[in-house]
Amino acid sequence: MEQKHYLTFTNPETRDVLLGWWRALDSARGDRAELRRCHSPLNVAFTPSYHRLRLALMKHGSVKDEDLALVAGVLAHIKIYTPGSFPLQMAGSQSSDAKKAALSGLRFRRILVIDDRDKLYETMIRVVHQLGDAVDIPSLANGIYWWNDRTKKDWAFAYYEHAPSEEK
Repeated sequence: MEQKHYLTFTNPETRDVLLGWWRALDSARGDRAELRRCHSPLNVAFTPSYHRLRLALMKHGSVKDEDLALVAGVLAHIKIYTPGSFPLQMAGSQSSDAKKAALSGLRFRRILVIDDRDKLYETMIRVVHQLGDAVDIPSLANGIYWWNDRTKKDWAFAYYEHAPSEEK
């Protein structure tokens, strides 16, 4: 019996496929614009650029179609690949005022209670914009692709370990 391989975007091969696809959106501006106009992962699944990513990743493991559509739609909004951990980027300060996290604790906690994929899609796009459209692509992709209680817990530990105090 053949063992199923699951995708993880922290794996160098799948990370390179994902980053290559994302970089190709720079020269295929129509594809990026089409993805940015999508209002849900379902709309993303109707685009040719999503299917190019899907087919490229299928060589590396089993693909969860709806979750990959969520990833593709959110990544189309990222302008700059900034290596690091996405939860740490949410916790980090975006200004010289190191007393404030880039994403407030309240907003972060609202993310952690999301179970609906369409809501997660909309929220992650807003977070990407709030972070200046510059985030760690593989870290974000892996987190929202495998969105579950374990991911939420891992993000919470990473965020609160590095977020400035929420005391007023």
